[in-house]
Amino acid sequence: MNINDYGFLRVAAASPKLKVADCNYNTEEIKQVIEQAQQEEVQILCFPELSLTGYSCGDLFFQKALQQKALESLCKLVRFLEERPSIITIVGLPLLIQNNLYNVAAVLSGEGILGFVPKTYIPNNNEYYEKRWFTSGDDLTGHTVTIDGDKFDLTIDIATGKIPISSTGMIFQTSFGSFGIEICEDLWMPAPPSSYLAMQGADLIFNLSASNELVGKNRYRKSLVLQQSGRCNAAYIYASAGWGESTTDMVFSGACFIAENGAMLAESERFSPKSELIIADIDIEALRYDRLRNCNYISPIFHEKTTINCYIDFVTSDRMFRRFNPHPFIPPKGESGESLSEVFDIQTHGLAKRLLHTGIKKVTIGISGGLDSTLALLVTVKAFDLLGLPRENIYGITMPGFGTTGRTYDNAVALMKSLGVAIKEISIVDAVTQHLTDIGHDINNHDVTYENSQARERTQILMDYANKINGLVVGTGNMSELALGWATYNGDHMSMYGVNTSVPKTLVSTLVRWVADTRTEEEASRRILYDILDTPFSPELLPAREDGKIAQETEHFVGPYELHDFFLHRMLRYGDAPSRIRFMAGQAFAGEYSTQEIMKWLKLFYKRFFAQQFKRSCMPDGPKVGSVNLSPRSDWRMPSDASVNIWLAELEEWDVSG
Repeated sequence: MNINDYGFLRVAAASPKLKVADCNYNTEEIKQVIEQAQQEEVQILCFPELSLTGYSCGDLFFQKALQQKALESLCKLVRFLEERPSIITIVGLPLLIQNNLYNVAAVLSGEGILGFVPKTYIPNNNEYYEKRWFTSGDDLTGHTVTIDGDKFDLTIDIATGKIPISSTGMIFQTSFGSFGIEICEDLWMPAPPSSYLAMQGADLIFNLSASNELVGKNRYRKSLVLQQSGRCNAAYIYASAGWGESTTDMVFSGACFIAENGAMLAESERFSPKSELIIADIDIEALRYDRLRNCNYISPIFHEKTTINCYIDFVTSDRMFRRFNPHPFIPPKGESGESLSEVFDIQTHGLAKRLLHTGIKKVTIGISGGLDSTLALLVTVKAFDLLGLPRENIYGITMPGFGTTGRTYDNAVALMKSLGVAIKEISIVDAVTQHLTDIGHDINNHDVTYENSQARERTQILMDYANKINGLVVGTGNMSELALGWATYNGDHMSMYGVNTSVPKTLVSTLVRWVADTRTEEEASRRILYDILDTPFSPELLPAREDGKIAQETEHFVGPYELHDFFLHRMLRYGDAPSRIRFMAGQAFAGEYSTQEIMKWLKLFYKRFFAQQFKRSCMPDGPKVGSVNLSPRSDWRMPSDASVNIWLAELEEWDVSG
């Protein structure tokens, strides 16, 4: 497996043990961490600020012996890396140029010293006195330096040098992604250099830092890293000084973070007496997709750009330093309460606004005893409570047909009773039987005509009854069904307002369970919701089995909804190609679905998604609740007659080669 072929790049942040002003010791520790990272096939590795000397050297930075020893150690690292051409390493050191000392990051590889990036913003307040020793690198933009690594009596000549040095616009380009660098305080400024680097094409930002610990500071520092990674649509790799720095006036914890577009991928153990190394696989393609969609993401023309090409090897191991969430629409446990409440409130307020705008005070809603209609009813009840309208103005209509089972019917009626809404029961059996007779269709032929006639009859009842009471039809269909076209055109596909329009099936289940667990006080109501949750997904359009149980289970026909929701999220949120989706699904559902099963349902997903766009092109209004939405008035505009051939061909090609 080559993760780079699928758009990923492996990076690491390290905080090695060190001794202040002992470059030999520090270099050996750095070498050990490099070897450890190379065993894990890390491609770019970042160390803290001034990692060759230690950050807390104070006035020792003025000593020529320390300056030259740092350069000597730098050259030793270059020679060390000549035998390890697969990894790029970023270290920090003091660098004397003419009469000024700069705090710089050095980018090293088997090719040599690729470039220097000086620190732009030099702190000189509170416990920091860096301007006592260092000069801002602003005036070095676009220059070069020369280092004679054989003599170690290092010559640095800004006029005739060969190694580029720049505080702005220096982009390091690899075959798998590009990166830029800023140093510690740069991140804390109103306009960090990383903002410009990202707009000039850097997919990753590395920050060499020496941030001391104060009560509450780590939380704020972490928020800065997360926010800047999100603001830049980039990965942000942060490595800070730790064990071994002087504790005369400050303590350093070795805080290291790897964030990607606002999400934390890896975090080090703070205050560790060992050298710390954290690793993550960055999704470069996903980052670039977000930038592609952002029409304001343009390079600032007032900053010069220097591109440095550099080599790294492929990652070939089967191990991934990244977790793929198999249920991307479901919020993580620590955030689930707040996030689910937000989804429910968005649905509720969307419906409430539509009722206020139209002046309508009554609704009809089809209640089947399934999850979708259950969630829609719960939302509708909350909207009516919010508006101060009586729940009796909600007309829950259950419409038993040929496939209705006792379990779903009983749950539908019991749910409506427990919520105090008006209950109507209108059987569709006689009407559909007459309709099939009228069009000359054999009632024993259980084909698509047999199924869809039932769905359309139910919709007609809802629409006509809404007209009768001057009401509004609340739709119950979910986003997963819209993606697959698992709805009858102008049947359950249609309503006057669809509250579940952008809620996928996996999230529907989660929301109903959340309401049962946290918003339902009556034990009887809670039991009804739990039984609905345990009921197989089914439109119940085919006759029940002899034992009275559901015969038509949706997932037997279209495949597992959790797979389809994963496919949908990756395709729409990140624009992923079929091969990437298959690869990530294999990682996310390892041990649950075989490669053959994933391929089977992914092919079906593409076929149905492309073939059923015509239903989405005329779907009813409904509130957007998350980052993915299929409304033609919101996030997704697609011709109804687009060809699926390219997507299927890529899967077939992978199937043959794989």
